[in-house]
Amino acid sequence: MKRLLTYLLFCVPVLLFSFSSGKTYQIAVLKYRGGGDWYANPTSLPNLVKFCNKNLHTTIDEEVAEVDVGSVDLFNYPFVHMTGHGNVVFSSQDAENLRKYLIGGGFLHISDNYGMDKFIRTEMKKVFPELEFIELPYSHKIYHQTYDFDKGLPKIHEHDGKAPQGFGLEYEGRLVCFYDYECDLGDGWEDEEVHHDSKEARTKALQMGANMIQFVFMGQ
Repeated sequence: MKRLLTYLLFCVPVLLFSFSSGKTYQIAVLKYRGGGDWYANPTSLPNLVKFCNKNLHTTIDEEVAEVDVGSVDLFNYPFVHMTGHGNVVFSSQDAENLRKYLIGGGFLHISDNYGMDKFIRTEMKKVFPELEFIELPYSHKIYHQTYDFDKGLPKIHEHDGKAPQGFGLEYEGRLVCFYDYECDLGDGWEDEEVHHDSKEARTKALQMGANMIQFVFMGQ
């Protein structure tokens, strides 16, 4: 039965995800090819899920999945997170699958862990050749859910010392992908002993992550 439902979702990509009483959802880390470390920051999403369940009263499964970008299983997850430091390669089948997923209601968060930018922009062009990443204004709803970020993304790690930027891909008026650049939200979600970030920085990162989850699950 599960295989049939998954197949139908793949062929007719209509994802209707919303929070409802007693319903548990699972989110996933996106696996990709090209040599980049898609598996970076293993404690990030589990910590974000715990934060959301505690502070937003969500019911997200604390076990985070891993899903290949070209797999039909992608359609089982309303929210997928992608990170890494280096190269990313999408095959034509990967790009087509990710496009169907995003058009059908799925959401992709990309967190540049330093070094992804030139690769991810090229590969996402395979997914949406007709779209460009646009920098979201500070007034965008994703910055104003439970937590207000009047100046946009918090700066978690310095890298090149540039200001953090939040970019989006919008398809037919819906934000389908959010890309944090020069920010490193994913690092900010990690266990404290991994990067030794301050409590303030980690809290801001988790709050911004919670805003994304709320934005995706509770309506744009």
